[in-house]
Amino acid sequence: MIPSRPGPARRGCGALRDERGSGAVLGVGILVLVAAIVLAALPLGRILAARQTTIGAADAAALAAADIASGRVPGVPCEAAAAIAGRLGAALEECILEGGVARVVVSAAIEGLPLRASARAGPPAASARVGPPAEAPAHRARGAAQPNTAST
Repeated sequence: MIPSRPGPARRGCGALRDERGSGAVLGVGILVLVAAIVLAALPLGRILAARQTTIGAADAAALAAADIASGRVPGVPCEAAAAIAGRLGAALEECILEGGVARVVVSAAIEGLPLRASARAGPPAASARVGPPAEAPAHRARGAAQPNTAST
């Protein structure tokens, strides 16, 4: 008589099903989910980049208008502001000159979303303080030498 070999072990009520390949299916599912999230985030990234470009266009347009309004550069302030904004992909909506101060509003659109930005350029306001603060705070690093304050 030939001794018999033991067969595969059975657990519980029935044999386990073959689970080979289930990790690959799970991995593919995770990759598809990550790709969907990235593709959904791309338009948001483009919108945020366009917003920063619009803000930069407003800043540049205001600076150009203020330079001309102050007499530092020849030209027409609001025409220069419109030209600068146009080169940066925005349209000048509003240009207000008050003395040497230029206030501009520019707009652009990306993916059907309107973007607006405003900027002011010119000399500081009359109430703005010019120069160093009245009393600067004393900052000392630990272990720094103390100045000699003794008097004779």
